Amino acid sequence: MKKIALLWKIVKDDVRVLSYALRHPERPVWLMPATALVALYAIDPFNLAVPFVGILDDGVLVPLALHLMVRCLPVQLQLLRRK
Repeated sequence: MKKIALLWKIVKDDVRVLSYALRHPERPVWLMPATALVALYAIDPFNLAVPFVGILDDGVLVPLALHLMVRCLPVQLQLLRRK
């Protein structure tokens, strides 16, 4: 249960940083399309093999993609994570 709470905290912080970065005038060009793709995947995941596996990979791939996007942001936008 502690690991789920930790994952939720990390995802919440990443979403907060990304929401600020999307409104920031110096955001990278790739941020808007990447965010749209992750949101589209989170809304309608591609369940190619087994539908249950699609639910599980949403719990792994979406937070991983969000965290990767935050890590690829410029340093001045990443510093918001610590505040």
